[in-house]
Amino acid sequence: MTDLYQSQRAMRNMRRAAMQRGVIAILDVGSSKITCLILRFDGPDRLREHDGVGPMAGQSSFRVIGAATTRSRGVHFGEISVMNETERAIRTAVQAAQKMANVRVDHVIACFAGADPRSYGLAGEWELQDSVVTEQDVARVMAACDVPDFGPGREVLHAQPVNFALDHRTGLGDPRGQIGNRLAVDMHLLTVEADAIQNLLHCIKRCDLELAGIASSAYVSGISSLVEDEQELGAACIDMGGGATGISIFIKKHMIFADSVRMGGDHVTSDISKGLQVPLATAEKIKTLHGGVVATGMDDREMIDIGADTGDWDKDRRTVSRAELIGIMRPRVEEILEEARARLDAAGFEHLPSQQIVITGGGSQIPGLDGLAARILGQRVRLGRPLRVQGLPQQVTGPGFSSAVGLCLFAAHPQDEWWDFEIPAERYPARSLRRAIKWFKDNW
Repeated sequence: MTDLYQSQRAMRNMRRAAMQRGVIAILDVGSSKITCLILRFDGPDRLREHDGVGPMAGQSSFRVIGAATTRSRGVHFGEISVMNETERAIRTAVQAAQKMANVRVDHVIACFAGADPRSYGLAGEWELQDSVVTEQDVARVMAACDVPDFGPGREVLHAQPVNFALDHRTGLGDPRGQIGNRLAVDMHLLTVEADAIQNLLHCIKRCDLELAGIASSAYVSGISSLVEDEQELGAACIDMGGGATGISIFIKKHMIFADSVRMGGDHVTSDISKGLQVPLATAEKIKTLHGGVVATGMDDREMIDIGADTGDWDKDRRTVSRAELIGIMRPRVEEILEEARARLDAAGFEHLPSQQIVITGGGSQIPGLDGLAARILGQRVRLGRPLRVQGLPQQVTGPGFSSAVGLCLFAAHPQDEWWDFEIPAERYPARSLRRAIKWFKDNW
């Protein structure tokens, strides 16, 4: 725990130094593609320090000067499975982006899906020494949160204060400088499998790059795809990637829940490949050009030329109707959406004031998906694209790049997290001791 706190603080300082130098790279390590964007900041004087605890990113003081994307290799379910292949793919993307930007980058901020994310809600209270809330008091109230025992082999990826209460006033975004006697905080803690993070760290080091920050794809996709009102009133973002589908819920401009389903667009392609007995590359092409999930009367008559290159003339000349293709694709898409619905129900999504659901990611481009999703997830569903940021080339503005664009916004305006505050050393590692004392008091 303490090691992670220290390493996140070190990353934060590295990120600040890289931004002051003016250039940093963004790396989205996905199951179907790896995207690298290079950002130029307008200098430290333009990097305004926000006073609020966790302001959401708006149009930021950076510009995209390099962009490249390459087919992902060695990544399955959003996690690295073959180190050498992933290293080659990352190098390819970073070198192409550097060539376009005509600069060299040493520091990257990365995001990844998968790794079995789990969300926890924590609460802490602190009696103020002085009546005015200081930075130190915010650090102490966070340290007072009782961290759950999330088991060995897991690391904290995000730990963000979602809400502050001062005496009887709750719903405060930033209590610093306000007057009161008792400060309370609600925090959201997101843990992921430690091995997935270690593999990513190791892979980026092998590419001669320094990791200056790490984020969950589900979180950053929500930042770029949800508009301000949705983030404020409560909305869910479903990021349908290639190997995993990320789910995040936002309210009051903070993420309060994240999860992932180990299925995505690659599974639909795999079903087409098995159903039509064609290679995966042909199946992907058929899905992209002719795919859909809602059949109409026309689709029985619309024939698709499979055009597989097997060498068997009869087999290569096969055609299937579009209705058959939809019959293969629809069950898998329904399964992904039903899994997402189950995760949202488990999180208590129906209790939010607004129940907007935004679907983004490469898998969201299947025609007819919005209608099917509205039937499975509820009426308020829309398809989302990432926000426009300055200098973004046309080819990386689609829904498949939501997490990459969100990571740019996260880099420019990170929300305050646990490690942004100096947690008093004497309070930090004594979790188990404090818990033991509390147990002793309660039981004797």
